[in-house]
Amino acid sequence: MGTSDGATQKHFRTCNLCEAMCGIVIEHRGTEILGIKGDPQDTFSRGHICPKAVALADIHNDPDRLRTPVRRTSNGWENISWAEAFDEVASRLNEIRSKHGRHSIGLYQGNPTVHNYGSMLFGVMFARSLRTKNKYSATSVDQLPHMLAGLLMFGHQLLMPIPDIDRTDYFLVLGANPLISNGSIMSAPDIKNRLKAIQSRGGKMVVIDPRRTETAEMADEHIFLRPGTDAFLLASMVHTFFAEKLVNMGRLQNFVEGLAALEKAVAPFSPERTENTTGLPASTVRKLTRDFAAAKSAVCYGRVGLCTQEFGGAGAWLVNALNILSGNLDRPGGAMFTNPAVDVVGSGAHFGLQGGFNRYQSRVRKLPEFGGELPAVTMAEDILEPGEGQIKALVTSAGNPVLSVPNGGKLDEALASLEFMVSIDIYINETTRHAHIILPPTFSLEHDNYDLAFHLLAIRNTAKFSPALFERAPDARHDWEILAALAARMGKADEIQEQVIRQLKMFVGEHLSPKHIVDLGLRTGEYGGKLNPFDTSGLSIKKLLENPHGIDLGPLRPALPERLFTRAKKVLLAPEVFCKDLERLEKSRMEIQPDELLLIGRRELRTNNSWLHNSQRMVKGRPRCTLLMHPQDAEKRGLTNGQSVKVRSRVGQVDVPVEISDEVMPGVVSLPHGWGHGRPGARLRVASQTPGVSINDLTDHARVDPMSGVAALSATPVTVFRKLEADTAVV
Repeated sequence: MGTSDGATQKHFRTCNLCEAMCGIVIEHRGTEILGIKGDPQDTFSRGHICPKAVALADIHNDPDRLRTPVRRTSNGWENISWAEAFDEVASRLNEIRSKHGRHSIGLYQGNPTVHNYGSMLFGVMFARSLRTKNKYSATSVDQLPHMLAGLLMFGHQLLMPIPDIDRTDYFLVLGANPLISNGSIMSAPDIKNRLKAIQSRGGKMVVIDPRRTETAEMADEHIFLRPGTDAFLLASMVHTFFAEKLVNMGRLQNFVEGLAALEKAVAPFSPERTENTTGLPASTVRKLTRDFAAAKSAVCYGRVGLCTQEFGGAGAWLVNALNILSGNLDRPGGAMFTNPAVDVVGSGAHFGLQGGFNRYQSRVRKLPEFGGELPAVTMAEDILEPGEGQIKALVTSAGNPVLSVPNGGKLDEALASLEFMVSIDIYINETTRHAHIILPPTFSLEHDNYDLAFHLLAIRNTAKFSPALFERAPDARHDWEILAALAARMGKADEIQEQVIRQLKMFVGEHLSPKHIVDLGLRTGEYGGKLNPFDTSGLSIKKLLENPHGIDLGPLRPALPERLFTRAKKVLLAPEVFCKDLERLEKSRMEIQPDELLLIGRRELRTNNSWLHNSQRMVKGRPRCTLLMHPQDAEKRGLTNGQSVKVRSRVGQVDVPVEISDEVMPGVVSLPHGWGHGRPGARLRVASQTPGVSINDLTDHARVDPMSGVAALSATPVTVFRKLEADTAVV
């Protein structure tokens, strides 16, 4: 905790601004932060730090950050007490539920939820207390396809194989830029040196992407691929495995079923049949497949660019299939499963929480539920469309969906129409400006944390606990306290939730804090006392506090078939829903008009979605919200570098400077994600000075993978005009 004396002190913790879990050292004098650096003694990150970490100080000290509840009035925002805020929120929500039914309340949980163990653990409790099926999250605009593949192939939605990059000989990357993300569903700090190590030991890295990303720049080979066609390429590679008799599953063949069904499903996708769609010659696809099959160890990895397209679900499944057919699932250097110190997979399965799929559908478009949530692309229409189950009240928690969900303009309109909205957030941003009440939790440095999600998704088994650096203000509330207080006021919990609470209280007492729950998880986990929760000889919070740089628990190790939750402990290689979706893929005709370009996103090292744009250090320097365009496309339109252009899609248009570069392939343009801070009513003084434009004012809510429900953010057809021409162009 911070002290009031004049001595300089060091505080060790994990940065929780992205998935990498970098260890940091914060030098401070009392409550003054003097500097933030990488921790060279951290067992996982080894001293690595990216530019984002210093923004922890900026957010902590940000004068725009809310510290007390506020209520929107006709005269502006006014401060109110916590008791008044909780009572009014619960009263309004219960009133709307009584009047319109329980599904008249909606809930959206943003990406920061998984970066904070308090919101993760107690967010589930609060969501259940609402008793609504209209729940949404950032999952369906991000990693849902990987989770769906985990559920249907391995029996649990959180069983997502992790690339063992520290030992692989061949790293095949699709639609991902780990050099900038530091890994995503592959927590990998110091990623640059880890990737260099692959090459140093004689291995190879191949990147397939419509843009020559920072990762592609350092790869041994970069291959341009037409946006939205990853599933075609992967189906052709799987086809080649069968056609050229490259299948060699090794020990996996003893517990894999569905080989014949998969071979039949990919039969139509020869490389010759798909080359006009993907833009890759059949010879390139065959060589790529042979090299992958021949490598001593290999792993295929796909991320956001692979997931967020009209065949994102099929793409994630086929990535797993490639790793299985080559014998690279669950072996060193391949795709492996973690053995986390707190096993949320095993503990969740104990209560029957492996996940579910398509148990019900969205009200308007009948898109499938996944894991108790509906696709975020349906949120606006579920608010605006009259009828039974129409959302009249919405709760948002740690999210900014106006900037992160397709067709942000329509969602903006929908939020303005709500009878009541409450947001759990530290800012008045583009989304929360619509709230009637905002409940601000403490920020990262004021509470402790354990990375429940990212230890599960890391390239190495480690454990580390981050205690709070500063005492919170006397009247401040942690996010889990806010969620628990609201859940208690929303009425009786369901049977599963009550069972969980009863069992937890048996061991940790009446005070259920995240720290107590995680301590129980550590003590009963693989590295603790296991079945005896009172055994303190193994791993515990106390032991982690004694080791502030973290504890290394070793490399990933084989875990199958014991780790499976499917029937008879089998890997299901060809789930029916995926095989059937290949019939849709075969019939697909990805045609665009002659004047159209395909829009893709990109991520910047100094930003996390819409995070950090209110930090001057993160946004200073060259403009980064630009439209990347290939020189051929710019010349065709008579555009020059830096010129302001109008970009138009079916649902909206934006004005943005063009940046001419051959790092994107011809026919493709790229905008970064998370900008668009020009909407009135947001209170973000720094961000408003460099607003940029939102790519999600162009992405189309109607474009979705209907099989999985994930938003098709990538490959949005757009037209680009010079500003003068745009005034007379026909929409």
